[in-house]
Amino acid sequence: MSAKLPEGIESFLEQAGWGGAEIAPLPGDASFRRYFRIRQDGKSALLMDAPPPHEDPRPFLHVGKWLCDQGLRAPEIYAEDAARGLVLIEDFGTDRMRDWLDDNPEAERRTYAAAVLALAKLHQCPPGPFDAYDMAAYMREVRLFTEWFCPAAGIAVDEASFDAAWEEALSPLLQRQQPGVTVLRDYHAENIMLLPEGAQGLIDFQDALVGHPAYDLVSLLQDARRDVSPELEQAMLDLYMQGTGADLDFEADYARLGAQRNAKIVGIFTRLWKRDGKPRYLSMIPRVWEAMERDLQHPALAPVASWFDANVPAEWRDKRGGGLG
Repeated sequence: MSAKLPEGIESFLEQAGWGGAEIAPLPGDASFRRYFRIRQDGKSALLMDAPPPHEDPRPFLHVGKWLCDQGLRAPEIYAEDAARGLVLIEDFGTDRMRDWLDDNPEAERRTYAAAVLALAKLHQCPPGPFDAYDMAAYMREVRLFTEWFCPAAGIAVDEASFDAAWEEALSPLLQRQQPGVTVLRDYHAENIMLLPEGAQGLIDFQDALVGHPAYDLVSLLQDARRDVSPELEQAMLDLYMQGTGADLDFEADYARLGAQRNAKIVGIFTRLWKRDGKPRYLSMIPRVWEAMERDLQHPALAPVASWFDANVPAEWRDKRGGGLG
């Protein structure tokens, strides 16, 4: 990641009351956004650099303020200049859930339980003022699989039957996601900060939509970046269902959205390699395939499972993910 400072950062920090502060870049991820830790007089904050036209911080500000209004732990916003893509926010520290669990594996079950309960708390709130996670959005996402992965793998597929299979599989959940809950869409161990008071700090929520409560649960428990055992996944799914009174339809919808999300992620990770020159995400695809294969075993996914059997050769569906790259 380039350590070059964003244009106008000095005047922005001066106006925010942080003039002359120490500025240290933080590691980046898959987007154009960059983060810097700002330190001054024993206190710290984070600076988000979301440069236009590639990024727009306004959705982050919109969702973050709504989450805070609901009593959830999104970062407090100290200063903002959306036109320049600069936002100064509360520093949640360095205890990211994924890294913390690497050092404290004995706490895995209770930490995931806390994340599940935080999600259940979010789902008790009225749906936020965000766009709907409708069939058009589901299909736009899942088509990333045929748009990026299949060409990269040299697989010629029947795209019309792909769309038909997914529409048949996903249609039953649309009515059950009314009136819907706020879906953060990237709720996983790399985007949850463990705070001193025991709360789960939320980050990377700018793409929130209103949709089905199972989606973020899938994101947490079928994590592309961290192994979650099938046993822990089922225990946490049971915890959520027992706590919210969800029924077997919810479990079927969990499988539907698991398959949808995992197919999308395979496409996104392939696109990051082919279009953006970021091959490191290819190593995560086998984990995603493994979770998707489990989802496809659910009877609710029968049309999609049949399509995969007819169109995607077995060598691309094992734990090696076919060896892209």
